[in-house]
Amino acid sequence: MRISQREPIHLDGEVIHPPLITIVGPTAVGKTATAVRLCRDFDGEIISADSRQIYRGLDVGTAKPTPQEQAAAVHHLIDVVDPDQTLGLAEYQAMAYDAINDVLARGRVPFLVGGTGQWVRAVVEGWGIPRVPPDHELRAELEAEAERAGPQALHARLASVDPVAAARIDYRNVRRVVRALEVYLKTGVPISQHQRAQSPPYRVLQIGLTMPREMLYARVDARVDQMMEEGLLSEVQALVDRGYGLDLPAMSGLGYRQIGRHLTGEVSLEEAVHLVKKETRRFIRQQYNWFRLDDPAIHWFDVSGECYDALRDLVATFLAGDE
Repeated sequence: MRISQREPIHLDGEVIHPPLITIVGPTAVGKTATAVRLCRDFDGEIISADSRQIYRGLDVGTAKPTPQEQAAAVHHLIDVVDPDQTLGLAEYQAMAYDAINDVLARGRVPFLVGGTGQWVRAVVEGWGIPRVPPDHELRAELEAEAERAGPQALHARLASVDPVAAARIDYRNVRRVVRALEVYLKTGVPISQHQRAQSPPYRVLQIGLTMPREMLYARVDARVDQMMEEGLLSEVQALVDRGYGLDLPAMSGLGYRQIGRHLTGEVSLEEAVHLVKKETRRFIRQQYNWFRLDDPAIHWFDVSGECYDALRDLVATFLAGDE
């Protein structure tokens, strides 16, 4: 099925927006495999929404799509930066919109696929994101102020210039308070004004994949064991040998942080693997806070049983304009 329009079109007085389909859900639930099948059925391409798969060289521990999966469906926004580089939310959002529009311009269906809730929602909801680079000197000053006067005093300072942001941010979250003050002090405009959302020009179908929690946890354990067999330990060691420090944000992700602790002698390999499994389960609980099972905007499918036909029918109906 090919999509001919890129921009909204007018038909009988009605504005018709081009489609965007998201596939979300927790780690290890099977998002990539499902997305690849749908891309085959509907002539689609995948735009990754995974904040770890952007890093070159972090392959095994991020469960990056296999060469076979990448050959079966075009993938965008994988292997974008080196491990010692960063990709902020605003940059990701802009790159995702460019990729989506490129897919649409070629008459294909864009599938936004991943478990990084903040990234998915920034694209789907059109978040306004301050394009203010970090000022490390200013941040250090504000953090020192919080240390000296207390986090509540810093939060009160924020409330005096941006009460809307202050109401949204817990005073104990000093990092977010500092960022909000940083944006205001650098631009003169409250961060709450920068963050006003503007819905993107797409007709969005959100699909969520889930399964019973214990079954999902068993899949996580099996996946971590498979990662170890596929060389996670040697992957982390190779990154360290290439000069990528364990203190880099890229190396703080699941798997890399725990294996790094083993490489420094802090824990045994057995304990490191146990920690990867334990922390992945905790991360899954966080993901369900971003992708809530009671969210009416998400069509949930329990993939512990056979549901692909129903999922495919939903996509077909949506693309036909009947959903």
